Amino acid sequence: MDFRSSEPMVGPQQADLLPDSAAMAVKVVIVGGFGVGKTTLVGSVSEIRPLTTEETMTQAGAGVDDIAGIERKTSTTVAMDFGRISISDQLVLYVFGTPGQQRFWFLWSGLFEGALGAVVLVDTRRLEVSFDVIGRLEERGVPFVVAANTFPESPTYPTEELRAALDLPPEVPIVTCDARTRESSRDVLMALMRYLYRLSTPAAQ
Repeated sequence: MDFRSSEPMVGPQQADLLPDSAAMAVKVVIVGGFGVGKTTLVGSVSEIRPLTTEETMTQAGAGVDDIAGIERKTSTTVAMDFGRISISDQLVLYVFGTPGQQRFWFLWSGLFEGALGAVVLVDTRRLEVSFDVIGRLEERGVPFVVAANTFPESPTYPTEELRAALDLPPEVPIVTCDARTRESSRDVLMALMRYLYRLSTPAAQ
């Protein structure tokens, strides 16, 4: 193969480089069922070009991936999404998005290594796709918040109805968000940070 005709590799842009002032980085993970908006959230909140592993959906997933309610979805994450957001000049937050299909859940162990906590993104039209995700987090003892992503025509439920439907303990925060907007996605991450801070204080013990 003649590589001379290949396009040159493009390195990181200046805006993607980690600031010299950064002294600490923490990691959180965005999880959820298939098609709930994880890639969209990571892309909207990241201050750098997000790394995605989106692939076109093919017949190979037919009968394996449950696409009920998201029939128009044409691509899917097969490994992870990655983004970064600066909390301050010295603190940066690394955001990892997981694949939604159960056949890719074997990747979770690596993605959760070193993570402080997680955001469970849910679609109120398809709450059932979140049950196993929440169960896996509870088994691992990973602290998390739940964010209801507002899709067009998605039903809106009172917080306590969502809590009951998802069988969540009273201390787990539930927020709503629009994963397409940076401000809303940032507020979800801040809700997780506040929850983690409460868990770390002596009064929360």
